[in-house]
Amino acid sequence: MLEALFAAPPIADDGFSKLIVRKLQRKLWLRRLILPVAGIAGGAIAFKPLAGLVGLLASLSTLVPERFVSATAGSIPQFQIVVLGAILLAACLLLMRFLED
Repeated sequence: MLEALFAAPPIADDGFSKLIVRKLQRKLWLRRLILPVAGIAGGAIAFKPLAGLVGLLASLSTLVPERFVSATAGSIPQFQIVVLGAILLAACLLLMRFLED
């Protein structure tokens, strides 16, 4: 019975099905384009505050007692780069979490 339904000639719809498929493909293509562009634009906008946050963390590192800073500086050659990397990692993880939703 199911084979008989599929074997029947298609119903004439004056190109309606093709129009719907074309609209769906256009929306899908637009969605695939807009999401990365929005992510890049958001990253570009967030870069300046993120850099300011790194500068703020670097200035707050003067509040840490000298003995901790000297011990950290000996084990980690470029503390500011490590902090920047941690902030960028957190920002990327948050971005990926938002993209999943």
